[in-house]
Amino acid sequence: MAFTDELRDPVSYAVPFFLLFIAIELVALRFLDNGEGPQRRGYERRDTWTNLVMGVGSMVVNLGARFAALLLYAVLFVLTPMRLDPHHWSTWVGTILAVDLLWYSYHRSSHRIRILWAAHQAHHSSEYFNYSVALRQKWNPWGELIFWIPLPLLGVSPWMIFFCFSVNLIYQFWVHTETIPKLWQPIELVFNTPSHHRVHHAVNPGYLDRNYGGILIIWDRLFGSYAEEVEAPRYGVTKPVNTHNPLRLQYGEFAAAFRDVHYAENWHDRLGYLFAPPGWRPSPPTGKPAGLAKGEATG
Repeated sequence: MAFTDELRDPVSYAVPFFLLFIAIELVALRFLDNGEGPQRRGYERRDTWTNLVMGVGSMVVNLGARFAALLLYAVLFVLTPMRLDPHHWSTWVGTILAVDLLWYSYHRSSHRIRILWAAHQAHHSSEYFNYSVALRQKWNPWGELIFWIPLPLLGVSPWMIFFCFSVNLIYQFWVHTETIPKLWQPIELVFNTPSHHRVHHAVNPGYLDRNYGGILIIWDRLFGSYAEEVEAPRYGVTKPVNTHNPLRLQYGEFAAAFRDVHYAENWHDRLGYLFAPPGWRPSPPTGKPAGLAKGEATG
């Protein structure tokens, strides 16, 4: 496979279908929101335009990020003696499962480590939940690219890593909607669904930091991060951003984190502001334990 082929992102080919589903959802909302069913937030013009701008920006950034990661993965792939046959079905199944597990690991970490949350929170900043929100992607993909490092060391071809991750990302598009109710129970048991992902994007106290799965929800069930959708979700982050400026949405939390580091009094606190959970504060002078400041848990 040519080097340039490895940089091609299947997500770019899916963009027309993303736009088609946004149009279908807009039409569906006109018929569904007739006052007889549950209230849905639907779309808001400024929010939707922000989502689209952030989606285009992420595609541009990801091109450069993929180039850098491809070089790193290629070096690691050459160094390892292991080789998995990309023409065998078991390699594809194993890689898709491995990518999904690593996505779960990264996704959970990005909600529990502030410097990773600073990148990821842009995706959660909308107070709406629709297909355009799925395009509200971060412009800082470096954290997740680090999480894929075990794969080339295990003998997975770099192009295969990118392809399987793109499949994972494309799958996650359809779960960003309020228009699809809970599905057949066996599907809800195994796969990430709109119901599960509504919980993930919600700021209800019982929903915070739950349902990190990409394609499969079984990781959340296995590792204790699952929550059922039982009440109407409220979307966004616990400290509303109150802006539609893409630069502030992408980098505002980075600025806040480094501001905290700048004013911290010691290295323990500096490291805490970067690597502790979002909202962490040093122990007060009274000796009370540090923890999440009220109203500053992750979204």
